[in-house]
Amino acid sequence: MTTPALLPLSGRRIPTLPPGASSFPHHRATLRLSEKFILLLILSAFITLCFGAFFFLPDNSKQKRFDLGLEDVLIPHIEPGKEGKHSGGQVIIHGPGGHDEHRHKQEEESLRDKIRADHERALQEAKEKLRKSKEELHAEIQTEKTKVVEELKRKDSAGGPGPKPLPPVPLPKLGAINDGDPGDADVKEKRDKIREMMKHAWDSYRQYGWGHNELKPLAKKGHSTNIFGNSQMGATIVDALDTLFIMGLRDEFRDGQEWIAQNLDFGVNAEVSVFEVNIRFIGGLLAAYYLSGQEVFKVKAVQLAEKLLPAFNTPTGIPWAMVNLKSGVGRNWGWASAGSSILAEFGTLHMEFVHLTYLTGNPAYYQKVMHIRKLLAKMDRPNGLYPNYLNPRTGRWGQHHTSVGGLGDSFYEYLLKAWLMSDKTDTEARKTYDDAIEAIERHLIRKSNGGLTFIGEWKNGHLERKMGHLTCFAGGMFALGADGSPDDKAGHYLQLGAEIAHTCHESYDRTVLKLGPEAFKFDSGLEAVAVRQNEKYYILRTEVIETYWYMWRFTHDPKYRQWGWEAAQAIDKYCRVSGGFSGVKDVYSSNPTYDDVQQSFFLAETLK
Repeated sequence: MTTPALLPLSGRRIPTLPPGASSFPHHRATLRLSEKFILLLILSAFITLCFGAFFFLPDNSKQKRFDLGLEDVLIPHIEPGKEGKHSGGQVIIHGPGGHDEHRHKQEEESLRDKIRADHERALQEAKEKLRKSKEELHAEIQTEKTKVVEELKRKDSAGGPGPKPLPPVPLPKLGAINDGDPGDADVKEKRDKIREMMKHAWDSYRQYGWGHNELKPLAKKGHSTNIFGNSQMGATIVDALDTLFIMGLRDEFRDGQEWIAQNLDFGVNAEVSVFEVNIRFIGGLLAAYYLSGQEVFKVKAVQLAEKLLPAFNTPTGIPWAMVNLKSGVGRNWGWASAGSSILAEFGTLHMEFVHLTYLTGNPAYYQKVMHIRKLLAKMDRPNGLYPNYLNPRTGRWGQHHTSVGGLGDSFYEYLLKAWLMSDKTDTEARKTYDDAIEAIERHLIRKSNGGLTFIGEWKNGHLERKMGHLTCFAGGMFALGADGSPDDKAGHYLQLGAEIAHTCHESYDRTVLKLGPEAFKFDSGLEAVAVRQNEKYYILRTEVIETYWYMWRFTHDPKYRQWGWEAAQAIDKYCRVSGGFSGVKDVYSSNPTYDDVQQSFFLAETLK
């Protein structure tokens, strides 16, 4: 990065004068500090040129530097009659040695003349400065200060050098958007109810938390968490855009677009989660761009992506979990296995970053995520499993804990979707996914005594018979990945998806509120039930409903639609408050308390 020619005013030792004050009081016989500074600069330039004449003139060094008028070029010095040719007689530089020597002497003399002229000109300028009065010197200083201030103002108003315009790229053709009402009156009624819930969530945020990251619907004010740092970046606005568009809520979509165009600023001094900001902001902006074609979303996505790139500046290229958007300094969560990065975080960047390269023509984004994939491919994996922790400094696994739920989940999802996104040409992603799922089936998937299929967690060689709400997305993933499975196992994986969907439905059905807990066990005679108090909460999560949606799409079995509708009714009954929707702290209590948070992903995923 180049250094600015002039320091900002805050860094320059130029005193200011009160209006109307005399520049040089009559009683003062000495120069002000600012004038001494100017004289010192002149003398420094003069001394530099003098010493330059002694130490930088070409002589008999191995390299001679010549100013050819356009740029400085290093030309090897050739002794007369020596090293002018290769052994075969081929001239190395510029032709025969004699002519070359003569040309070099001419260029040396020309360079000496140029330095002498520069020397004389600098000396003359110094003499002229010294002949000027104190008033003239002060006027020059004030003029220079004014120029600096005006230049800084101009840069601030223009926002600095503008970003290069992004190359035009064709938008993908999207179907099933605004393709009419369903013929079934019952389906239309239910769909309208979901749209009304979305409208209530959005309008409440619009009224009480606009511009904040999320909403506290009971307190009726804005809310944020440490994944967004200390900044108010409108996470709910960005996250909800594609849902608004798909539901036909175009006025609300335009309100969000206007806020983003006028207020979304990534130059803030905030330490954010690379993973969360990628999926919620970059993912949300790219989805809005592809749906609407509005250029502002693409521009903002690229601006943010540039702020995330410093997170990859680690010895291994595995990114930090967090990065400061202003300084670019990254670090990892203190609780994450001795400073490790997390599989589900650095493994959930691929789709957005590939699209960024597609939209900008800049290969850096694609190269960053492909480097992660290639590094993982070279590493040994215990029992074929991917541990959740990887140290970005050493390139070694942290604690041997493998989960398809929290800390691991979306890594596997993105492998499969990278293959689908590439029109099934990214066979490396598909092979990695298939190998990972094979190991997961062998070591993590079990049946309970009651016949429920669950996915446990592998911890240091031991299977913990616990499944998280986050893990329930895997039912839909198995169904999505069934087509293209090796060894004609499509039917097997579709069935596995159905079994996971059934287990997760049981986790909902066995609660008082008919909403699922954060985690549930399969031991000590209990199945699909939370045991610990801190696992009984529901925070408007989407994973179970997501699996219902995939299973409906692939099988058209009406039970999946019914299960989804039951979950929507429970959310509307127990989580709806006057100021939006809130999570609940105990799904086994008939009088639950609220956590007073309307998560941005409720609008972005659950209601969608």
